[in-house]
Amino acid sequence: MAIDRPFRRTVRQFADGDYTEGGRWRYIRHPKFCTEPEHYIRAFELIQKDLFEIFDYIEPDDKNLKTYSFRIHELFIRSCIELEANFKAILKENEYQKAGTWNINDYRKIEASHFLSQYEVKLPLWRTGTKVLAPFHDWTSNGKPTWYQEYHAAKHDRHASFSKANFDNLLHSVAGLVVVLHAQFLDGPFETQGQLEISLGPSDGYEKAIGGYFKVKLPTNIPPAERYGFTWQLLEPLADPFVDFPYPI
Repeated sequence: MAIDRPFRRTVRQFADGDYTEGGRWRYIRHPKFCTEPEHYIRAFELIQKDLFEIFDYIEPDDKNLKTYSFRIHELFIRSCIELEANFKAILKENEYQKAGTWNINDYRKIEASHFLSQYEVKLPLWRTGTKVLAPFHDWTSNGKPTWYQEYHAAKHDRHASFSKANFDNLLHSVAGLVVVLHAQFLDGPFETQGQLEISLGPSDGYEKAIGGYFKVKLPTNIPPAERYGFTWQLLEPLADPFVDFPYPI
């Protein structure tokens, strides 16, 4: 049986496999769905803007993936901190009850609600055509993505781990932020202005991400019993039509 009420800050496939057809996406606009989504989207758009500036100096090319610099280090750290801010918002608004400081072991629980490992992100401009990243592909098998581990190394011991703040890890961290935002807000009915949109021709299963530059492919094989099955028109009049996802402590 499909899920009859949506979880807070959580986008999911519906029982028939679609995400948005017939206006079903409108639940994400309800004020009880999340707190200040514009805050998180604006922060991402600033990060994307700064990434474009790095593209002015570093060509998007596999040959440059190990390039590192102070500018990359700065944006890499910012991207990961923003990612953690989104993780904390998801857990907090779903009433996650663990006391004390949260870390990657807590954030990894979001895989169960958002299926982050199944998302793919496409960079439309790449030297060899396009590049596809799956930033959370090893989320469950390795415990934490390699780029996330290297973020901590570069953050806490920059001198010894400076080379880990490289172009490849930066792109994975920004792609990870794209995934987490899309898994909460789709392409963002709360979008701010000044977006850059790149046309890729046929979608190949990808759709526009928040910010208009990246493309994202959503999960297509969420188990039927874990898909949404509600009729939003019936839930919308309720004072609070959402439920908390039961993250284990």
